[in-house]
Amino acid sequence: MTLDMISKDQEVIIKSIKSKTARVYALRFGINEGSKVKCVAKINNGPIILRKNHQEIAIGNGLAKQIEVETQK
Repeated sequence: MTLDMISKDQEVIIKSIKSKTARVYALRFGINEGSKVKCVAKINNGPIILRKNHQEIAIGNGLAKQIEVETQK
């Protein structure tokens, strides 16, 4: 599953980031493989607002499609 498929209030763990460019952008936001994030809000075909630690980050839909996640157990 990719990050753009998660729903509001869902917690996930970043499994992999597909492209090198996407990895660079994600690292700028402090997101890498193994990071635990929570979806705070989601706009259809728009950005996804994630919370990591005490920081909220808006991730564009294109970048979210390149980030594979697994659901929090």
